Amino acid sequence: MKRKDIASSYLTYLENGNTKEVIALFNQNGIVESPLYGSMKASLFYPKLKNDTKSSQLKLQGIFEDFETGNLAIYFNYIWTLKNSEQVVFDVVDILEFDTQHKIKKLKIIYDTVVARSLQKQLDS
Repeated sequence: MKRKDIASSYLTYLENGNTKEVIALFNQNGIVESPLYGSMKASLFYPKLKNDTKSSQLKLQGIFEDFETGNLAIYFNYIWTLKNSEQVVFDVVDILEFDTQHKIKKLKIIYDTVVARSLQKQLDS
């Protein structure tokens, strides 16, 4: 599978809450760096995200490739409805780093967390 195809599949799986399929895109030690949840293995991050999520709507804005490093940036709009039905809308850039087997070894999530952080903290209360 080509890297851009992996990025497209990632968004589809994420939007549909297909945690197993998302995790399968990562290598065994794949890491997610999230401004909201911190840095953790993908196998731990996505179940936690799913647990906090009622639904997700994603609208792709673009996929950008760095041909020197092979990294991709996915720019999308995220409508995140938390399990308590609170909703937050924000733009996101995910940076995907791949290993030689075209598995994601690191995914860095970049977005403004001001609203999302306060709503997510309510879930832990």
